[in-house]
Amino acid sequence: MSGVSAVERRLEEIRLTRRVRWVLYGLLGVTFAGTFYGSLLLLDFSLVDLWEDTPRFLGTLSSYAPNWEVILERNLPREAVVTLAIGFAGTVIGFPLALLLGVLGSGRVTPFPFNFIFRSIMGTSRAIPALLWFLIFIPLAGLSPVTGTIAIAVSTIGNLGRLFTDELEEIKDGPIEAMQTTGAGKAQVVVFGMLSQVRTSFIAWTLYIFEINVRVAVTLGLLNAGGIGEFILVQQSLRNFGDMMAGIVVVLILIIGVEMISQRLRTYLRAEDDADGLLQLLVGFPRRMAESALK
Repeated sequence: MSGVSAVERRLEEIRLTRRVRWVLYGLLGVTFAGTFYGSLLLLDFSLVDLWEDTPRFLGTLSSYAPNWEVILERNLPREAVVTLAIGFAGTVIGFPLALLLGVLGSGRVTPFPFNFIFRSIMGTSRAIPALLWFLIFIPLAGLSPVTGTIAIAVSTIGNLGRLFTDELEEIKDGPIEAMQTTGAGKAQVVVFGMLSQVRTSFIAWTLYIFEINVRVAVTLGLLNAGGIGEFILVQQSLRNFGDMMAGIVVVLILIIGVEMISQRLRTYLRAEDDADGLLQLLVGFPRRMAESALK
């Protein structure tokens, strides 16, 4: 009888746990719905207004046909290259500090609470969007691609450094303990015992941040940072919507191209996890891209 009662008590506990769980789910759902509805009220979002404005929007679509001739007339490929250069240079400039702060911010390298000094620096860099960094640095270099590059570099320090720190927190202890057993110094342990484990993921994350930075460079162009974004801004202000759409098409091609190359590189990096493989990856990349395009 005692066994039966114990089973009954256990079943009752399970039923109670399920009821509590469903109550919590219900409260979570109500909270989510209330927050969403409050957000719509705060934004004055109205489906009725959108429906009434739809005919006017559809009437303007005819003026959004891209003006293909302007792509060569205004040398938009060069503007796209400027945007790409802003994203690339900003990523490269921000990488060394991101690596340094990312390593020092790891609890495996710098003991608590000193590692939070470096985490705080990265947090500040990450908390302020690149758009705001651009506004901050305007007195330094004016409305120019240089200011956009600096803004992206500062933003990269926080975004990429945080990813580096997270990767270092998840590495295996075996190689580290093996090096410590042989009497290796702290710097040797960090370089050969820790960074060697995350080399491939660090490169992959850097490529991913580069993708994001190219998009940010386009957006910074809308603040007169140069590149294809600035061309789009000027044409929109002049209401040359056909030219604006041609610029947007160039942006689309640029972003897709960068993503395709970056994703290919990251895919092969996962398969080629040694130095020789990485060299072969870089040397053979043009051939593989050509083969992929012909499939």
